[in-house]
Amino acid sequence: MATINEIAQEIKESKQPIVLIYAFNSTGKTKLSVEYKNLTKKEDGTHSGVYYNAYSEDLFRWHNDEENQNENMRLEILESSLNPYFSSIVESPDLLDEKLAYYLPKYTYEFDKNDNPEIGIDAIRFSREEESNIKISRGEERIFIWCFFLALFEADAWTGEQDAHFFIDDPVSSLDEHNIFLTADSIIRIIDEKITAKSEKRFILTTHHIGLFSILADRLRNSSHTNSLKRSILSIHNNELTLKNYNKDVFLYHLYLMQVLNESISENKILAFHFIMLRQLLEVISSFLGTGGIKKTLEEIGFTDDLEKVSNQVNSLSHKDARPQIIDLNPDDEKLLVEIYKRIQEKYNFIIH
Repeated sequence: MATINEIAQEIKESKQPIVLIYAFNSTGKTKLSVEYKNLTKKEDGTHSGVYYNAYSEDLFRWHNDEENQNENMRLEILESSLNPYFSSIVESPDLLDEKLAYYLPKYTYEFDKNDNPEIGIDAIRFSREEESNIKISRGEERIFIWCFFLALFEADAWTGEQDAHFFIDDPVSSLDEHNIFLTADSIIRIIDEKITAKSEKRFILTTHHIGLFSILADRLRNSSHTNSLKRSILSIHNNELTLKNYNKDVFLYHLYLMQVLNESISENKILAFHFIMLRQLLEVISSFLGTGGIKKTLEEIGFTDDLEKVSNQVNSLSHKDARPQIIDLNPDDEKLLVEIYKRIQEKYNFIIH
């Protein structure tokens, strides 16, 4: 067990060129990126690497221009230490266009440039066909910001200043499955370009998305980067963190979920977020059964007469926005989770270490 500082120190000392970490939401991935940033600062207090995380996204903020019926909507960029590097995108707009092209954007954009090169860009405006000053969707916004940072990475805007490592935390929020593959491709391209036998750069990526983790792990293991890769799982228990190395093991997501649920049941510490994990487990099993619905799994493990009721209860309890994830469950809900878990294990006899 370790603190977030100790985990960051462990990653720093490992010196592995590529570190790929899977963790559930609320485990502390963003805090880890901040702690790593602080640990790797230079003697003069400047950063040695570059980062993409929730704080990066927060630098972009919509100005909806409500007082003028949205006539002057724009995505503003808050001033930060990144501003001096924006000139690399202004001077080489093709870099950003190339990154966006993979996602087939249905909009065009233009920059509100600032005369001061230390600021570079004040805002971005979007248009679609004959409609100007539009507000793009949340998913489109996330993709645009991600591509904006990818362009900065490729431009080597930080060359000689903050180019020791790239730390990327969860670049896939609000994306559909197709865009997950595109995002994985964009990350692989950056790794291929930046992580070479002659370079000393590092690449650290954390994600809650098992699909992204699996795609990257598989492709990197079967590439020239296989000896440079470290795959790990970051987990939390009783406010203590563990970073487990999975380099020599096959990471099977359903077994990992079973292990966590088994531990929570054994220690009688079942919380609301465990129902989210239970639903994920049901969905994984249903995929193996050839259907995307949890009802099939529930039916297979013996819930027939009360299938609709149990299915609705699982859906309600696993809704991420419906309740705080760390609160205790009431006894009836706990009993249901334990019963579903036991029936899954009785049916499929998973090997849980």
